[in-house]
Amino acid sequence: MNFKNISRQVILLGLVSLFTDFSSEMLYPIAPLFLTVTLGVSMSLVGLIEGIAEITAGFLKGYFGHLSDRIGKRSIFITTGYGISGIVKSIPGLIPVMPVVFFSRVTDRIGKGIRTAPRDALLAANAGGNTGAVFGFHRGMDTLGAVAGPVAALILLYFFPARYTLIYLVAFIPSIAAIGFAFAVKDVKGRSSSVGKKSYGLFLRSAPLEYKKLVFLVTLFSFANSSDVFLILKSKLITRSDFTAIMGYVLYNGIYALFSYPIGIVSDRFGKRNVFIGGLLIFSVVYAGFAVNQSTLMIWLLFGLYGIYAASTEGVTKAWVSDLVNDEFRGSAIGFLTMLSSLAVMSGSVFTGILWDNLGSVLPFIISSVISLFVGILLVFMKR
Repeated sequence: MNFKNISRQVILLGLVSLFTDFSSEMLYPIAPLFLTVTLGVSMSLVGLIEGIAEITAGFLKGYFGHLSDRIGKRSIFITTGYGISGIVKSIPGLIPVMPVVFFSRVTDRIGKGIRTAPRDALLAANAGGNTGAVFGFHRGMDTLGAVAGPVAALILLYFFPARYTLIYLVAFIPSIAAIGFAFAVKDVKGRSSSVGKKSYGLFLRSAPLEYKKLVFLVTLFSFANSSDVFLILKSKLITRSDFTAIMGYVLYNGIYALFSYPIGIVSDRFGKRNVFIGGLLIFSVVYAGFAVNQSTLMIWLLFGLYGIYAASTEGVTKAWVSDLVNDEFRGSAIGFLTMLSSLAVMSGSVFTGILWDNLGSVLPFIISSVISLFVGILLVFMKR
């Protein structure tokens, strides 16, 4: 695979994300099991914790993306955000109680909110016209860490069964590596400060209509795209196996990592909109499958397809936004989109948890499938 168009700064940001996700994804599939099995937390509360974490990150993505536009700096937010997340996420390993898990999760998302939009704006500034490829490469590196993390967690669980707190402590090691690489990230030279000259009002008035339509549709879809912990828990419900549930998630991340860069290149050649629509249709099939499936074999297929969906939407959406908006407002544009998307994910996670507790697991998956299909159809007709 040819990476000749990938700059040193993009590689550094990829390494930061790789080690951050190595750490985070050791914990992500473990956290719902830790909460529900060890601490006895309900599905509704799992959804509420995930929702609050996402809404916290969402508001901060909007604010710090805009702030990075105003002061003309990106790297300071990247270093600060990754530093906060790296320090707090392992605290439940020392104090294994629900309030500490809640604090750790929310503070970790604060760090994500500080860094995400400035980081994505810096990626776009280093893209050189290949935004799909650059964001695809970054998502691939990010997701490679998301493969290594759960595998490391499974190895630890094999030798130390149900020792969830140990996994929290070990996750601190790749966090330190991520922080070290973050300090090596530099801003694009020649970018000047413009404090006081930009406002969200000015940005929204000047933003192209296609960007505004994209924001609306991604936000609508994000309500259907509730936290992935529900896919893990649904897999556990079907198979009654922690190992299968986590390995399905590992497979999803492996496919996601493998296909992100190639699909990014395809989106540069054939259009971000077309690739994004394809991803939504795959999502619809996957969630319909999880709603009715009772087969362990089918879980592997669905998680594999889910990886294709993620590779077709996550980085592609940000690349699409980067193509639509100039660099001076790019942090604001990505931050505003991710803020609204996070609010929708929060609402969807709470909604899914409540439906699951009261009406079972089938209905929330069917609703998500229908909404994603509807958004995909809307995008097709809007293109015409």
